[in-house]
Amino acid sequence: MNPLLELLKPYPFARLREAMEGIDAPEGLQPVPLHIGEPKHPAPKVVTDALTAALPELEKYPLSAGLPELRQACADWVFRRYDGLKLNPDTEILPVLGSREALFSFTQTVLNPVSDGLKPVVVSPNPFYQIYEGATLLGGGKIYFANSRAPRFQPDWSEVPEAVWTRTRIVFVCSPDNPSGSVMQLEDWQKLFDLQDRYGFVIASDECYSEIYFDGKKPLGGLQAAQQLGRSNKGIVMFTSLSKRSNVPGLRSGFVAGDADILKAFLLYRTYHGSAMSIPVQRASIAAWNDEAHVIENRRLYQEKFDKVLPVLQQVFDVSLPEASFYIWLKVPDGDDLAFARKLWQEAAIQVLPGRFLARDTDRGNPGMGYVRIALVADVGTCVKAAETIVSLYR
Repeated sequence: MNPLLELLKPYPFARLREAMEGIDAPEGLQPVPLHIGEPKHPAPKVVTDALTAALPELEKYPLSAGLPELRQACADWVFRRYDGLKLNPDTEILPVLGSREALFSFTQTVLNPVSDGLKPVVVSPNPFYQIYEGATLLGGGKIYFANSRAPRFQPDWSEVPEAVWTRTRIVFVCSPDNPSGSVMQLEDWQKLFDLQDRYGFVIASDECYSEIYFDGKKPLGGLQAAQQLGRSNKGIVMFTSLSKRSNVPGLRSGFVAGDADILKAFLLYRTYHGSAMSIPVQRASIAAWNDEAHVIENRRLYQEKFDKVLPVLQQVFDVSLPEASFYIWLKVPDGDDLAFARKLWQEAAIQVLPGRFLARDTDRGNPGMGYVRIALVADVGTCVKAAETIVSLYR
């Protein structure tokens, strides 16, 4: 077996299950799962209708590059969403099976040994999406974490030593951030671009939460930031998905966009990897990217949840509306996020995710410790009732 598999660490939810062993929820209470970021709003009819109408096309082999109509729909969406950002659908857009699959395989495409034979480095925010780490380790690289702390919860790039930067091949960014919902501003992108100019790494911009925002404040994308700063998209690849935007996590559909040379190599990898999207899924994806009405309704539902949940939690906790995403990154009163999660489960059957499980211990500490992630994915009534219960336990 590949010995690198032994380097992989348990997923946060597996760690949570282990931490809850021997702790039972009250008998008769229905569990309230607020720990997993799985959208629960209904899949939009415009998508399901397109999917079922295209089922006869299952008889055809799909191409790894996807249908030209899908690439065009993605390029058209980028143009509308990012203030006239123009991408070539034939060279700067590539459909993928959701951002998770793409982030993993992209890392295998880009990582390569450094000149001195040492392992290449990937720099990641901390807390982070675990695929960043797993993809790095299985790609033969090493990962270095830049901690994200209050009040802005943006990675502190100054924590990365010069010796690490010189071996860095990829920097992952997640904006809007999982778990805090923070968004990189133009000055944040400028700092990262300055580092890129100095050290020559590739920026992998994970933007899967970009369409869940509030008060019309659209998160700035990586390619959009480059355009505003007069830069090309050289060395930048954006990852996005329909899972959160369109409530179709089971569709496994998204796309990557950016540097044409990188995407050419990525397509070659994917051709051998066997990760072509089925044609019915592509047809459904075209319908999704071409429709904004269901996305607007989706944002309205999340806004309603935050509007009703936050005032309840604010009776006890110091918490505010995130810049984007459907998460509440809640600072626990006594600093023990694991004890907080255990208490909610044992006394109220409410499941939240301890922040320590979303981060790694570093010599600068674990920045997830003392926080829990609450995913407002259930219906409004369930979320409000859970918030009221949490407050009653900690009042």
